[in-house]
Amino acid sequence: MIFSYNWLQSYFNKKLPNPDKLAQLLILHSFEVEEVKKKGKDYVLDIDVLPNRAADCFSHYGIAKECSAILNFPLKERNVKVKESKNIKTSDFITVEVKNKLACPRYSARVVTRVKVGPSPVWLKERLVSCGLRPINNIVDIANYVMLDVGQPLHAFDGDKLDSKKIIVRYAKNKERIATLDDQKFDLDSNTLVIADNKRPVAIAGIKGGKLPEIDKKTNTVVLEAANFDSVVIRKASRNINLRTDASLRFEHGIDTNLTEIALNQLIVLIQEIAGGEIAKGLIDVYPKPLMPKLIRLDMPYVKSLLGVNISEKEIQSILEKLDFKINKKGKYFLVTVPTKRRDVSIPEDLVEEVGRIYGYDKIEPVFPISSIIPPEKNLNIFWEGMVRDIMKGLGFTEVYNYSFFGDKEAKLVSFKDKDLVEVQNPLSLDQKYLRASLIPNLLRNIEKNINNSSKIKIFELGNIFLPDKKEKKMIAGLILGDSFYRLKGIVDALLNRLAVSDIWYDEHKATPEESKLVVWHPKKCAEIKVGKEEIGFLGEVSPKILSELGIKETVVLFDINFDKLSQLVSEEHEYRPISKYPATIRDISILVPRRIKVVDLLNIINTTGGILIRDVDLFDMYEGEELPQGKKSLAFHIIYQSETKTLKSDEVEIIQKKIIKALEENQGWQVRK
Repeated sequence: MIFSYNWLQSYFNKKLPNPDKLAQLLILHSFEVEEVKKKGKDYVLDIDVLPNRAADCFSHYGIAKECSAILNFPLKERNVKVKESKNIKTSDFITVEVKNKLACPRYSARVVTRVKVGPSPVWLKERLVSCGLRPINNIVDIANYVMLDVGQPLHAFDGDKLDSKKIIVRYAKNKERIATLDDQKFDLDSNTLVIADNKRPVAIAGIKGGKLPEIDKKTNTVVLEAANFDSVVIRKASRNINLRTDASLRFEHGIDTNLTEIALNQLIVLIQEIAGGEIAKGLIDVYPKPLMPKLIRLDMPYVKSLLGVNISEKEIQSILEKLDFKINKKGKYFLVTVPTKRRDVSIPEDLVEEVGRIYGYDKIEPVFPISSIIPPEKNLNIFWEGMVRDIMKGLGFTEVYNYSFFGDKEAKLVSFKDKDLVEVQNPLSLDQKYLRASLIPNLLRNIEKNINNSSKIKIFELGNIFLPDKKEKKMIAGLILGDSFYRLKGIVDALLNRLAVSDIWYDEHKATPEESKLVVWHPKKCAEIKVGKEEIGFLGEVSPKILSELGIKETVVLFDINFDKLSQLVSEEHEYRPISKYPATIRDISILVPRRIKVVDLLNIINTTGGILIRDVDLFDMYEGEELPQGKKSLAFHIIYQSETKTLKSDEVEIIQKKIIKALEENQGWQVRK
């Protein structure tokens, strides 16, 4: 919004700082100043007045009040004395009826007769031009001047052109038309508030005056309007007819209801000074519910605690009084009367902000907080979820987020029965008929939909499943396309080891899982994941039957772990095992064993016989081809030897290797291949 520097200066007896310096002061204490530029003999400041301050600072007087408080410069006193005629009354020229008092809380009017309409004086024209308004004639120019001065939009009607000498504030009738002062024509509807005479609309309320009762050179009697309109009503009407004016801008943001009489008095006195005329006696004022000022209690210790600086009571009172707040001191607190123009002030914190900004935030030294900062209580569920996600991503998996629902196809795929599922009463679609009872069906669908785009798919999901009787469990499940059972077992081992879970072992998976009726597992290539005696999940290959139904020809391996159980077993404490500085030695061994023998049986013998010098044992090959004797399979292992105290010699490694071979061959039907 544009403000004239010379106009602001006219409020003070003291010289204001130069325009650039004044702009800096306003930026520090009140509003941003977008631009300062010279315009003729004046300077103009483009001030970004915030919407909450529209009621008091969309005017030169409001900005001058801010400058007065910042600079501690007193404003000149305004003595507006209305010299009314004793012979004529306002009611002789006009009557006012407000039909909707919510849309128009106040309507004030005065009348001046025997005016001489003509050009405005030079000083008035210059001030209007500096603020971007075009001079028209002295009556209209004075109305615009007072609006820019105090913030109250005003309008002047030629009283002799109003039918039946009557003003009615009402909503327009549908398809009612009006021609405005700039010769635009608008079709109105019942949502647009208008000012009308006894026959037709003569102005669009709060937006634009009509052409019919405009002021011209023949005007003798002027009816002056100062009203207050509901901001929502004006905003909607302005958008509806696509017309925005200086008046509508102010009404849209809300202005002080108690400003109408002040503005009218200033207007009518200026008209008499410049255009002559006789002021009719009395003010027509339709104001059924006067707006009363708010009272706020302000405790002095609270001001200090909130601002962090000790400002004296005297200075606090002085700052607030400069901003037109009235103070009634009551012991250790002030009872503050808020002027009705300060619609933005309603709580003690608002008053503290007023004190702080005028005092100067730059004067408040930064200090450390007095109270200790207590960190929030750690949410272990969120912590471990984040930890598991990071580990899985580090192992090369991509996290997926599926809906918490599935349909009949998914339920049938893994043989869920109706009694195992929770049905949604109002599903968005048939594909989301049930709350998911497992993460696995949707993960299998992910593989099905993406297999044509990628041959390497490693995905996991961490989320809740929903069981009958309003039970929920958090699970983590992962799938790998085209990999082996043992590779997946190594991944599960890595996950659990990084979570510091010990005593991990894998039990043969018999029949169906203990907590699940899913038939998703390959009957001979699956296992239960156990920690001690506690079963926490399952891993294995996906059943060929299910893969066939999905049209997947490659192997898919899967793990499904109860995250709620897992989170009870994890630990942030890890036992540190230093990396040996001595080199490792690797030996391979291949063993022919009966097919019924489990890998874990061989691992136990190798680790027990080798003792502390065996660092790790990895299965790297399993073969059950036709070339082998019937009922036999071949298992091949890497055995990694390493000492923490010395470099192992070949002879030492060979001795242990022979002991392992001997221990393995002591079992009937086992043969180490050489």
